[in-house]
Amino acid sequence: MLPIRFFKMPSPHFLLPLHSKFKTQEMDRLRFISFASGSNGNCFFVGNASQGILIDAGIGIRTMKKRLKEIGMDFSDILGVFITHDHFDHIKSVKPLVEKMLVPIYGTKETLSSITQLQQMGEQFQAGQRVISKEEPVIIGDWRVTAFEVSHDGTDNVGYCVEYKDKVFTLATDLGYVCENSARHIAEANYLVLEANYDEEMLANGPYPYMLQERIRSNTGHLSNSDAGRFLADNYSEKLEYIYLCHLSHSNNLPELAYCTVSELLSDKGIIIGKDVELVTLERTSPSKLYVFD
Repeated sequence: MLPIRFFKMPSPHFLLPLHSKFKTQEMDRLRFISFASGSNGNCFFVGNASQGILIDAGIGIRTMKKRLKEIGMDFSDILGVFITHDHFDHIKSVKPLVEKMLVPIYGTKETLSSITQLQQMGEQFQAGQRVISKEEPVIIGDWRVTAFEVSHDGTDNVGYCVEYKDKVFTLATDLGYVCENSARHIAEANYLVLEANYDEEMLANGPYPYMLQERIRSNTGHLSNSDAGRFLADNYSEKLEYIYLCHLSHSNNLPELAYCTVSELLSDKGIIIGKDVELVTLERTSPSKLYVFD
């Protein structure tokens, strides 16, 4: 099946003279920023200086608008929002995005159907949704986006592989373990956002009841710091330039702990942070810096 194509012209304030080759190259560089990453809300921007996509919409619409403005963009520059799954911290603002901002929402048939029920969506959402299938690329603007299966206890959970020019940006969050299919897509990444949700000792000795702890540890729960670190160490590729650790638990993790655990496991395999790859822990409720890749 051929990819579906959707196009959108850049906003006028980003248009440059044709002779400005250097500026055009700067505008075209791949950019990434995390607006928030955690159980209180998840939302990520991937694009360039003139347009792009969001992955998940788990923060308030006003906060989203503010974050976009801070990087010189608004909702008219967003070609679509790609949803990973139907848990509230990933879909909070889907309804106003469709009904007020007229931004199309991309997701699998099962995920969009669940969102329709959870948020009591009407006909406007039916018009604003774009059904995608796992492993079938969607061309949207200059980006080629492929959903792939991940193991979690939401409805038809996916990660996303975003190809732009000769670079690959991959996001895999909310997964109990890295299945073979997820691993295949992660292996292609130049820039990777991967969950490091909890520290085993903090979870075992923390405030969560045993049943919830078991859910988090399960193969349809979340990825621990050591799980993420071991996978990265065992599957490191020289093409990987940045690793972003996402969805850190407020109660069962610390940014410094996630960073050190993953860094040490990579170091054990001779992979040196700052030399072979960059490692960043993403803030739970605050935006990251804006990364502009070469």
